[in-house]
Amino acid sequence: MAEGTNADQAELVRLAQQGDRQAFSALARQVMKPLVALTYRMTSDRDAAMDLAQESLLAAWQNLSGFRGEAKFESWLFRIASNKTLNFLNARREYPLTDTIAASAAGSDADRPDRQMHTHDLREGVLAFMATLPEKQRLVFNLRFYRQMSFAEIAETTGNALGTVKTNYREAVAKLRTHAKEKGWK
Repeated sequence: MAEGTNADQAELVRLAQQGDRQAFSALARQVMKPLVALTYRMTSDRDAAMDLAQESLLAAWQNLSGFRGEAKFESWLFRIASNKTLNFLNARREYPLTDTIAASAAGSDADRPDRQMHTHDLREGVLAFMATLPEKQRLVFNLRFYRQMSFAEIAETTGNALGTVKTNYREAVAKLRTHAKEKGWK
């Protein structure tokens, strides 16, 4: 999460559950950027990602009384957003590209045209690869690789068993390795 500690977040959740809209707005500001990033990686559509993030926040506000605090608020919200995004993708029956890699090389290499081209090509290659993954593998890969969530947090967020999450991630990584060999990536 970008701002605030877990204790601050817990206090904001408590206040929001009592109807404090300002507390919920503060929570929304804390999680909006990672929430949009998650939905964008799944849809590759900025407008849809924003809509899904906002719908997720609205659903969270409407169902905040059901949040029991057994998980982090952000994990609970990511589960709502993941479900909304998967429903959106199922409704569209598309399997789009899923995000840009948080990318640039550090230091002066980032300014080199050859490095920029390589980074761009790699980013596009990973996007194309991720589009080939089944939705559940794509979601798990997204949460593990981009959000750096633990397998337990991913299981909690997706509502899947820990073993299922690990299997989905392991299969996605194996497919990425095969894809990288075929493409000659280094």
